Amino acid sequence: MSLGKSSGASVEMGECTRNPSYREADSDGPAAAAAAGRSSPEPAAKRLSSDAGQEYLQIQPYAGMPKEVLLRYSSQARYRVTREVLFWLTVACTLALVGITIAVIALSPGCLGWWQGSPVYQVYPRSFKDSDGDGIGDLRGIRQQLDHFLYLNIKSVWISPFYRSPMKDFGYDVEDFREIDPIFGTMHDFEELLADMHNKGLKLIMDFIPNHTSDRHRWFNLSRTRDPYYENFYVWTNCNATHPKPNNWVSIFGNSSWTYDEVRGQCYLHQFLKEQPDLNFRNPDVMKEMIDIVKFWLDKGVDGFRMDAVKHILEAEHLRDEPQVDPNKPPELVTTEWDLHSDYTTSQVGLHDLLRTFRAEIDNYSREPGRYRFMVTESYDYDEVWKTMMYYSTSLVRESDFPFNFYLLDLPHNKSGLWAKELVNLWMSNMPKGKWPNWVVGNHDRPRISTSAGPDKVRVINMLLLTLPGTATTYYGEEIGMQNINITDSQIQDPAGKYNSSLSRDPERSPMQWNDDVNAGFSSGANSTWLPVHPNYRTLNVEAQMQDDTSVLAQYRFLNRLRSSELPLNRGWFCYVHADAQVFSYLREFDGLQRAYLMVMNFGEKSAVTDLSSFPEFPERLKVLISTSHQNSGREFPKSQILTEPGEGLMIRYSTDTRFNPNHQGECYISEKACYLEFIDILYKC
Repeated sequence: MSLGKSSGASVEMGECTRNPSYREADSDGPAAAAAAGRSSPEPAAKRLSSDAGQEYLQIQPYAGMPKEVLLRYSSQARYRVTREVLFWLTVACTLALVGITIAVIALSPGCLGWWQGSPVYQVYPRSFKDSDGDGIGDLRGIRQQLDHFLYLNIKSVWISPFYRSPMKDFGYDVEDFREIDPIFGTMHDFEELLADMHNKGLKLIMDFIPNHTSDRHRWFNLSRTRDPYYENFYVWTNCNATHPKPNNWVSIFGNSSWTYDEVRGQCYLHQFLKEQPDLNFRNPDVMKEMIDIVKFWLDKGVDGFRMDAVKHILEAEHLRDEPQVDPNKPPELVTTEWDLHSDYTTSQVGLHDLLRTFRAEIDNYSREPGRYRFMVTESYDYDEVWKTMMYYSTSLVRESDFPFNFYLLDLPHNKSGLWAKELVNLWMSNMPKGKWPNWVVGNHDRPRISTSAGPDKVRVINMLLLTLPGTATTYYGEEIGMQNINITDSQIQDPAGKYNSSLSRDPERSPMQWNDDVNAGFSSGANSTWLPVHPNYRTLNVEAQMQDDTSVLAQYRFLNRLRSSELPLNRGWFCYVHADAQVFSYLREFDGLQRAYLMVMNFGEKSAVTDLSSFPEFPERLKVLISTSHQNSGREFPKSQILTEPGEGLMIRYSTDTRFNPNHQGECYISEKACYLEFIDILYKC
């Protein structure tokens, strides 16, 4: 067996190796001559084995070599050192890559959430789009118009209530939180709408009404009959049937907030309509039921909630009279919320604990990657802005992502640059450090900005809305400058308007103006729409403005797309620059990025020349990227003479290596500081 193995090795070496430098093993080489001259030749087997061994010692490494050759040469220094160098180089590179990855992750600022990267667009479903011709908007109608949001680069859509409801307050009086009102469609319609929205990259924010239900809700009917479980689901107190006023509390819609119920023989509290009885959140079973409702919709896949009228959720248990604003006013003349200091009916101790409980449940559904669930609170706190700020989350406990900021709704009260700055600064100076601001200039409860401020101010207000830091909220139709309608007393639908026609909110709820067809393209039916369409719809509509590069819609779309793509606008510094009787000016910049955006906006009634020559950070000449007066787009101004007309806004883009914020720290704000490293195109904390 040894002889056969040696022979095989000798044949393999001879046939597979061509090594002319080594001839000793060949028959005609020196080794063969020496062997021939020996007096006593070795046995053949021994000689063959010796030849093979010598051949292994002399052969050079080659591709496909047998293990014996490989092992013999692999331990040589020139191969071993090379191998070890490559090994440790690989280890070092791997460790370096891991270290760089960890450093990038540790130093990178957090990504913006979907609720930060896009305006929130409010849809009032009765007025957005009617799909079945009954004159009332519905869920299928919204679904038909989803491409409108994509055209505007909108990612977040808030839809006002569509729960089953008697419609005494158009959906804010909920009869069943788990059902869709037939006016708007079916649950299947909702599920299809939600699926289509998600397929298009859109997020759906629902209205949630925790303070009250409809008086036709099953809970209320069981509570008034004193069902053991539901008996204390609402706020009841003893009262006299002929004088049902346990105290002087007044409803938001006027008159007493107490109504006597003949079935139960007590009064129930309603801070809104008498058909909207307040839930008793001091009963833990109420909170449990409402949490289950939140989970029901989260399981459906909704992306967030707007929590309605949250400051009214709790009332003082003692039910004492509230202090009058005018102590000398006769008590019988106290009939509106403005007559009282709402010390016992709003913002009570324990309110924020309830909201944080809602938030904790919502956060349970945010653990899935890419499925963050959003929460925003609504609370009109007027001059008590500090109360609004308490709805923000803290480092220790989560509440709302932000509370709605309604202060820009007051812009029309004083048309000046100083007033615009004051309203912006009211929020920015009171907002907790590191929090995310937001801005609202219109909604279903307030007159349209085009009417209250004037059509000439629509463009500049939209420019303000989309270039301030934080999240903008756009009420449907504001992107085209829709105006309030005029209605007669016989046309009033709003319960507030039926109590006092001057308080009607119908004018800002008119049907969306899509085109110049019948009913402005809102409804194809022959029936009249639930509210009249504005007569200017033939010229002021979406379709017409899409064809006009200088329209309100075109400007809105341009600014929103720019905002989403430019770091200074979506997460950069915000710095006050100048304010006077006409002009409000501010800057958006980002550390490490040479581009910056200077905003100069005329909110006054006169032309103005703004002199910014005292700021060395600005170049001597400034070029307008876009003006609300399109003829001035592309125009250049010396920084000492920036001319604006009334209602005109300028966005000026310039390049500089000099940052503005280090020299004006008291005038600058940022939610999360970050820097841009241009040569490798990354953001990092700085």
